[in-house]
Amino acid sequence: MKPFLNEDFLLKTEVARELFHNYAEKLPIIDYHCHINPKEIAEDRQYSNITELWLGGDHYKWRAIRSAGVEEKYITGDASDYEKFKAYAAVMPSLIGNPLYHWTHLELQRYFDCDLILSADTADEIWKLTAEKLASPEMSARNLIRRSNVDLLCTTDDPADSLEWHAVLAKDDTFKTRVLPAFRPDKCFNINKPGLAAYYKKLGEAAGVEITDLRSLKEALVSRIAFFDSMGCRTSDHGLDEFPMFVEPNEYAAGEAMKAALASDGKDVTAEQLSVFKCEMLAFLAGEYKKYGWVMQIHAGVWRNTNEVMYKKLGPDTGFDTIGGNNITDFAKLFDLMAKKNALPRTILYSIDPSDNAAIGTLLGCFQTSGDGYPLMMQGSAWWFNDTYDGMRAQMKQFANLSCFGKFLGMLTDSRSFTSYPRHEYFRRILCDLIGQWVEDGMYPCDMDALAQLVCDICYNNTKNFFGFKVV
Repeated sequence: MKPFLNEDFLLKTEVARELFHNYAEKLPIIDYHCHINPKEIAEDRQYSNITELWLGGDHYKWRAIRSAGVEEKYITGDASDYEKFKAYAAVMPSLIGNPLYHWTHLELQRYFDCDLILSADTADEIWKLTAEKLASPEMSARNLIRRSNVDLLCTTDDPADSLEWHAVLAKDDTFKTRVLPAFRPDKCFNINKPGLAAYYKKLGEAAGVEITDLRSLKEALVSRIAFFDSMGCRTSDHGLDEFPMFVEPNEYAAGEAMKAALASDGKDVTAEQLSVFKCEMLAFLAGEYKKYGWVMQIHAGVWRNTNEVMYKKLGPDTGFDTIGGNNITDFAKLFDLMAKKNALPRTILYSIDPSDNAAIGTLLGCFQTSGDGYPLMMQGSAWWFNDTYDGMRAQMKQFANLSCFGKFLGMLTDSRSFTSYPRHEYFRRILCDLIGQWVEDGMYPCDMDALAQLVCDICYNNTKNFFGFKVV
């Protein structure tokens, strides 16, 4: 029996252990998609207790606690921080097989030097130990990033955002990690949801453009893309929760759909109007991204706010989203249209549905025409509900089966927490174990120079080069 979470955790072969300890473990992190608030980095936030750090906005953990039958009071309700932590601790022994079990204990080890196993019995001791640690300046937001060896991270930012905190950080020579914005225009696209007119007013004020129609909306977005680029932005990100059926972009029809949305506050928008608007805007923005050399990220397949009762109580991003459906042929038609317009930028496509892995792998292979040493299209790492031991292995194996695994972009946190970086370690251990097993099985030669290069590229170099990041 192997000890729990020791230095060779998940590393079952000698090759895997050598690759991880001599190469992957030492590499810095580029976290190219996360939801960390740049204000908290700029102000160097300090947390008063482990609940603030861990449970304040982590819907992964909230879902897990609910799955154990815990009352909502101890999750998002009015229970004290101590009571909420106790509830999470009591659930922990039941989470065998859930990545949260590993992530939680990796974080306790890496940031708190704590080897205790979290449970109802150890909760008080861990609560006290972590509170004492968190009181130290060494556990501030910036210092947590530093000790995690993060070279660069990309936040998630609305086009109307002032990026004032990014400006503060860019001028601060004392903090070496680069914090860059990522352009997330989801609110521009969701013309079937209330609040559109108020949002367009806010966006127009940021861009210095009065948004009254499709032409002025595009003008405003072009202005904001230029501003984001001046602030170091290298990527956009689209959450296509309702990916439309493909409709040949039509500027007039898209404009009429926008008018109908503004007139009814999203109530009178048909499915076809939503589709023609989204396809028109995606094709337009893709061309703009290509002009600036940005990477376009697309996250697809989520059915959000499934439980309407809880959505009305708690709002979005509270743990009530599920796997939705994608039509890969619609993506194929959209990418084909962009290619015909010479407007297809470097693109990363993520699906929350693991059954899409093979379809995405074959689809992206149809558009690999960059010719500059890196693929034009990339499948994103195992995302959200797939961000598990089995999910990551399955995604990587499918990627390797259908594409050039040595060009893979590796891991990201997709997190709001400053202690989520052990997820990169978790990925790197799984990666090294997978490669080590291929060598052990005689499926790849035991050429340590070639293997080390593969690991270093997947964990760091490919991301830096694919996005064109400049790191210190």
